[in-house]
Amino acid sequence: MNDHAERTSGHPRSDPMSTLLEPSLEFVFELRVEVDLERRIGHGTSEALGFTPITGGTVVGPRLNGRVLPGGGDWWIARGDVTQLDARYLLEADDGTVIDVVNRGYYVASDDLEQRLAAGEPVTEQELYYRTAPVFQTDAAAHRWLAERQFIGMARPEPGMVCIRVFELR
Repeated sequence: MNDHAERTSGHPRSDPMSTLLEPSLEFVFELRVEVDLERRIGHGTSEALGFTPITGGTVVGPRLNGRVLPGGGDWWIARGDVTQLDARYLLEADDGTVIDVVNRGYYVASDDLEQRLAAGEPVTEQELYYRTAPVFQTDAAAHRWLAERQFIGMARPEPGMVCIRVFELR
């Protein structure tokens, strides 16, 4: 509506941007996913393809506790400093419910950062872009909220594992 139309209609002009929801995050749990050594599947001239087996782990947080079941894995493609991730594994909640996880994301680290990680130096989440978007599936009523919401993960490597703080996008 232009200013002339606003003046003649008698209705104030509203700003549609003022009514848009700003996203927020709520921490729900941390995954501590134990991994085995990566397996190289192959590489081309500009990329490498690999697999990292998942061997177990824990789930601890205010909204879910349990364990990561062994047997899943993370298929990845590395192109320069960027690695695209595609992990699939199962969680078992403390009540015995099995929850399917598909967790896709990106890991971006410079050669310098990779050398620091290999040397065992700590690296912060601010220095390393390691972000995921987990999707959960379950038909258990107590955990149905997982299959009905969008989540993001803030990941970091630790010796023998990947730790992912999972947040619900509100």
